[in-house]
Amino acid sequence: MGRIVPRLRFDDVRWVDETDSTNSRLLDEARAGAPEGVVLVADHQTAGRGRLGRRWEAPPGSSLLVSVLLRPDVPLGRAHLVTMAAGLAASDACEAVAGVRPGLKWPNDLVVDDAKLAGLLAESVVEGDALRALVVGMGLNITAAPAEGATALADHATGAVERRPLLDAWLERLDARLDALDEVLADYRPRCATLGRDVRVERPDGGVLTGTAAHVTDDGHLVVDTGRGRVAVAVGDVVHVRPSRGGP
Repeated sequence: MGRIVPRLRFDDVRWVDETDSTNSRLLDEARAGAPEGVVLVADHQTAGRGRLGRRWEAPPGSSLLVSVLLRPDVPLGRAHLVTMAAGLAASDACEAVAGVRPGLKWPNDLVVDDAKLAGLLAESVVEGDALRALVVGMGLNITAAPAEGATALADHATGAVERRPLLDAWLERLDARLDALDEVLADYRPRCATLGRDVRVERPDGGVLTGTAAHVTDDGHLVVDTGRGRVAVAVGDVVHVRPSRGGP
């Protein structure tokens, strides 16, 4: 649909009525050699997915469903900064367009009053130990919250919210943050709604860890104070188990 954001990084923005998964399509393009900056937006996904293989479903036209193809010049161990940058950019875009500043729930969700507003999914193309491409996808509820415990931007906005201005705002802010990755963690930590909270972390192996979320490390891991020591969690689902005690 032509150029939306006047930035060289995102000068190929494509909008389709329907696809299986915007992330899957851009991963295919990345492996085929497509350059950085391709953006794919869909009105509807038939096989959208979130973290840990979960399905992401939303009524057609109710969400901003978008993926971007990036080729960041960073080591594989710093790829988490790109995803954090995308989350910060999304929060900033919501504030600019809708007057709502969502919190950032570790690792890759946006929340309003603990209700999930958006989820981000980053998938990489790796050769050896080198990061060749990173596709970052986002599903952000605008007019409908299809899942239990979710919310929609329109429920909190100061006025009507349209997808195109929100997309433009996100891409503009993401472009800027990708040029300043060294600053991402310093911005992410005070805006992380998980820090300072009592949490339950459900791990992929079925284990459960409870305690207080104390820190996000330089590697992007969540440090949980269990009362018997501190444990760094690389992957897991976090549940905020009670209200904040006045933290970030």
